Amino acid sequence: MARIAVATFQHETNTFAPSKAGFAQFESGGGWPGYTVGAHVLEVIQGINIPIAGFVEAVRKKGHGVVPLVFANATPSAQVTDDAFERIAGDLVRQLELRASEIDAVYLDLHGAMVSERFDDGEGEILARVRRVVGDRVPVVASLDLHANVSEAMLRRSDGMVAYRTYPHVDMAETGARTASLLQAIFDRQERPHKLMRPLDFLIPLTAQSTLAQPCDRIYGELGRRETPAQAWLSFTPGFPAADVPCCGPAIFGMGFDRAALESAFVELGSILEAEERNFQAEFMSPDHAVRQAIDIARTASRPVILADTQDNPGAGGNGDTTGLLSALLTHRAPSALLGLLIDAPAARRAHEAGLGATVEFSLGAKSGLKQHFPVVGRFTVERLSTGEFTCVGPFYRGAQMQLGPMAALRKDGVTVVVASKKVQAADQEMFRHMTIDPQSFGIVALKSSVHFRAHFGPIAEKVIVVAAPGPMLADPAQLPWRRLRRGIRLKPYGPAFRPPLGGSA
Repeated sequence: MARIAVATFQHETNTFAPSKAGFAQFESGGGWPGYTVGAHVLEVIQGINIPIAGFVEAVRKKGHGVVPLVFANATPSAQVTDDAFERIAGDLVRQLELRASEIDAVYLDLHGAMVSERFDDGEGEILARVRRVVGDRVPVVASLDLHANVSEAMLRRSDGMVAYRTYPHVDMAETGARTASLLQAIFDRQERPHKLMRPLDFLIPLTAQSTLAQPCDRIYGELGRRETPAQAWLSFTPGFPAADVPCCGPAIFGMGFDRAALESAFVELGSILEAEERNFQAEFMSPDHAVRQAIDIARTASRPVILADTQDNPGAGGNGDTTGLLSALLTHRAPSALLGLLIDAPAARRAHEAGLGATVEFSLGAKSGLKQHFPVVGRFTVERLSTGEFTCVGPFYRGAQMQLGPMAALRKDGVTVVVASKKVQAADQEMFRHMTIDPQSFGIVALKSSVHFRAHFGPIAEKVIVVAAPGPMLADPAQLPWRRLRRGIRLKPYGPAFRPPLGGSA
């Protein structure tokens, strides 16, 4: 049986975000396990919905051995610092070099939208360094996030890549297992598959990429119908539309052992995606309009109205500390409203110092230093306190052991805001329930998330409203100050084509 080296190095990079990912952010893990090297990797990934866990389980069932290298994952942010990239990539390569002579294959759990201070294509560079160690003799396969910005270098330097098919990402472990099936086919056939990729010509807003709605539900259904078990692995990545690099954008790619069949599938999928462009357009509401509508609906609803604070989503590079939606809830005196998670470590510490039941003045949010962003100042009552340690139970974060530092629930009028010390997007009800706060008991629930919340909160929602409150992750990609995209790509469905600004580069 084969011995397979396995490693995770994931980061989703929003080049417009307010803060970068240093090594400390990988050490903390951002909701996933913290930075781990060597044998302990297999311990920290157990029972979690992540690709490497699904891959390891699948190859072990086939009798293969695994050689863990590193596990590194940080919350989305601006570029990965050179220090963090070199330390993690250095550990990965050194671990691989030590075992290279006994390795039969390499599996990498990558995101596909990593940008470092030095490298526009972080995954392409990681794959290049792995190839320098193992050469062409050893198959190298990778799993990718649905939001990958796939480059030609990534395709060229790997023998196969497989991407998630759900957003919310409830199939991360399953994608690892699908990647294992591709590697097993390479072993069985003793040959490498053909590879094809086709970039699309327009950027897709993040909130239009949900597979719980059209057109993605329909597209992924067509994708699955064109796959042939053990013969072809097809992927569609809508892309991460906040990375100002030439490879940013959607793509279809695939691997297969029958080139003619693979090419035929690509022609069909390309036609389907072109026909669906009009259905990728997204709509957003202002905070005031959204809160007013939510209050009206909640008066007669039996379930909460969910407000998605998409432009401050920590899962897309936001710091979770903007206050536009919170201000609107307070201004309109929204009854029975819950907001979270607001990331503000000083406020959480102040709540713990004041103690349960205390009513004191807080200055909430706006800690990132973003221009035209201001804290909410007022007297709040401390209603709940927590250490921020709990295990998630929802479909997306399932099994993740959160360590968010001091947390507090603060109440003013009819609004309860849950404050945490470390950023993570609000995509699991346990973030509130572990503090004995039941989201279902509120009329309005405001979440700093774009889509992942739908996996756990969607089933309890009367209605979901996507809110474009001021924040660093602009929901409409056409509004971002692009400089380095590939020339001609449209900035949104049926939007204007990109032209490099004077002094910029294509």
